[in-house]
Parts: sequence; C-alpha cells; structure tokens
Amino acid sequence: MKVLILAGGFGTRLSEETELKPKPMVEIGGRPILWHIMKIYSFYGFNEFIILTGYKGHYIKDYFINYYTRYSDITIDMRDNSLEIHKMKAEPWRVTMLYTGQDSMTGGRIKLAKDYVCNETFMLTYGDGVANIDIKKLLDFHKSHKKSITMTAIQPEGKFGALNIDDNNRIISFTEKPKGDASKYNMGWVNGGFFVCEPKIFDYIFGDDCVFEQEPLTNLAKDGELFSYHHYGFWKCMDTLKDKNELCDMYLSGNAPWAVWNKAVQNK
Repeated sequence: MKVLILAGGFGTRLSEETELKPKPMVEIGGRPILWHIMKIYSFYGFNEFIILTGYKGHYIKDYFINYYTRYSDITIDMRDNSLEIHKMKAEPWRVTMLYTGQDSMTGGRIKLAKDYVCNETFMLTYGDGVANIDIKKLLDFHKSHKKSITMTAIQPEGKFGALNIDDNNRIISFTEKPKGDASKYNMGWVNGGFFVCEPKIFDYIFGDDCVFEQEPLTNLAKDGELFSYHHYGFWKCMDTLKDKNELCDMYLSGNAPWAVWNKAVQNK
C-alpha cells in the first residue's frame, strides 16, 4: 500500500528554517521530519512512498538521491575518483518524488498522484506532523466501515491555561494547556492527518487550486463517506520554531513518543 506525503507547501510560519529548505526537510535530531514520518509508517510495514513536492522540491530529491553516501561509511580515492561504500545504512523504502507545482493547493497535489495510486487503497499524511499512532489499527478501522476515507482525529494541546471558576469567582481548578477545545462543534477533536483513502476521493477534487480540507472533505462528510479514527496518544505538528525546538529536545533526550522504531530496538 502506498503512502502519500504532502511536502510542497511554503511553511511560512517556520520561515527561520524554510527560507533555505522545504518544511519537511527541517531536521529533528539530525534527520528531516519527513524521515521521522516515513519511519513511523515503515515500522508498521508500509515502505512505498509518494512524496508530493513543490516549494524547493529539489532539496527533497537530492536528499534521497544521496541517501546512501549521507549515512554510510565511505572511502574516496582522489587518484582515480573512485568511491567505496563500507557500511550501508539504508531503509527498505521505495520513494517516488512527484513534483506537484510551486503554488498548488493540497487537493491539487493529491489529485496529481492519481495515476501512481493505481486504483488501490492508499494512505495520506502531512509532511510536518508526528504521532505514536498505530497505523495497522487505523487501517483495520478504515476497512471496517467500508467508506471512502478515514481521518485521524486528535486533541491538540491547548494554548492557554484553563480555569474552572465557581459562582463566587473562586478558581476551583487550574489546568495548564489542557487538550481539546471548548467548541461545541468538535468537542476538542481536530484533523490530525494520517488518512486512509479509497481512490473514490479523487472524484471530489477539482483543479490545482483545490484545498483538500475545504470542499472535498466537506462534501465527503455530507455524503457519509468520511469517518474519524480517534487517536488518544501523542501527536504534534511542527508549525513554528518553538514546535521544532520542542520536538528536537524530545528526540535528543530519548523521550520521543513517536519514535516507535527506537523503542522496538531498546526492548529487544
């Protein structure tokens, strides 16, 4: 099963990093966040990826072209310009890099992958979010309802401390940055990416300027084709420099909940 990863946006809220590279190539602990996302899927046996590139897409292409030499021990003989690779540190991945345009919206990028999906069920996610989500359970849930698309629903950490105040203005409790949102519409659940999709969703996308999260998902919901998989564990999007630094601290300290592959090695 193929995994589509949206990796073509400008990442303007992380401009400190994205002036030089696309957002999915911003590094967490010496590896691009794109690599971390791919490792999550690979841990569960999904190793065929289609990277939907756009802004500075050549940066992503160069990264994978040079992956062998970047992470392997090598000897270069300057006399005859030969290269010897000693310890190859590779992944069992097949990676297609599909340029989907500089200014295309998310729906337009996804639609351009239609011919590569080959009329099969596929997975889809964003190139800036990580989670300790069980991908196989997500897929099992998708198969159970037999509809067009499953979206992972998450409860993001709040931005402010929450106060519980009684009628006498006494604060009964205080919770720093609680998960969720008081909105009566979503009760704290929002789009966390990590979709499973059927090819039927392509029928809901029109044009390069189509935003997947607007008309396509709205109409899929109206038609009863959109289901949510509730993820109660860790999830974090690298939206700002603060987010990036927090993810780096977690990974470098050995406390990265999304790095399930590291935990598997530690438990052997």
